Amino acid sequence: MLLNDFMDETFPNLELKPPLFYSWDIGIRFELGVEWKREYDDPTNSYLLECYKRAITLFEALHSPSDDIFVVLDVNHFHTTKSLRRKLNNFSPFVEKSLLYRLKHQLMPYIFPEDNDEGTYKTHRFTLLCKTNELTYKSLLKAICNQDLGVRPSLFHRVYFINNNTKTIFHVYDDRGCDVLATSPETRRDLYKTYHNWILDYDKPKIDKVFN
Repeated sequence: MLLNDFMDETFPNLELKPPLFYSWDIGIRFELGVEWKREYDDPTNSYLLECYKRAITLFEALHSPSDDIFVVLDVNHFHTTKSLRRKLNNFSPFVEKSLLYRLKHQLMPYIFPEDNDEGTYKTHRFTLLCKTNELTYKSLLKAICNQDLGVRPSLFHRVYFINNNTKTIFHVYDDRGCDVLATSPETRRDLYKTYHNWILDYDKPKIDKVFN
């Protein structure tokens, strides 16, 4: 199944862009980073270790090793005719090279057109359909969490994990938090109950209403 077909069937009318939580009725917004301090600028500090722990724990709660998942990576870039090789390098550290032939590429209008008055930018969307256990997801999640903290390795592009089996979308937007979308409250009530203390306080009343 292609990504667009899956989205049309499972998450109709949902545009894949942040903030996902506010674009779909059934979702949970989790807090990853807590008690941030400015001196946290290395990958061994307690703040980042907690970010990594929560991101990886939630990912593993949503994705079994044999699940089929779409990994979607959006790269915003100047619209040029140059080779895509450099953009493809964003994916290569996290999957076996033999899987890269499966990558699908779509050139799209810039996701945030209000910042693109002259049409200078385009969004390159790369999609890989793979098994969870074919993805080096721990390293990928850490790189996403690192993006705004001056810690390497880091990945500045948006990454979405879309599970074909559990019908969920998982998006770590940065070290602050992540969104989980589902097709019904029943399918993710276990996640809601188990990690209720990690839910972002600001959105907790709305989330409690959906899952209770």
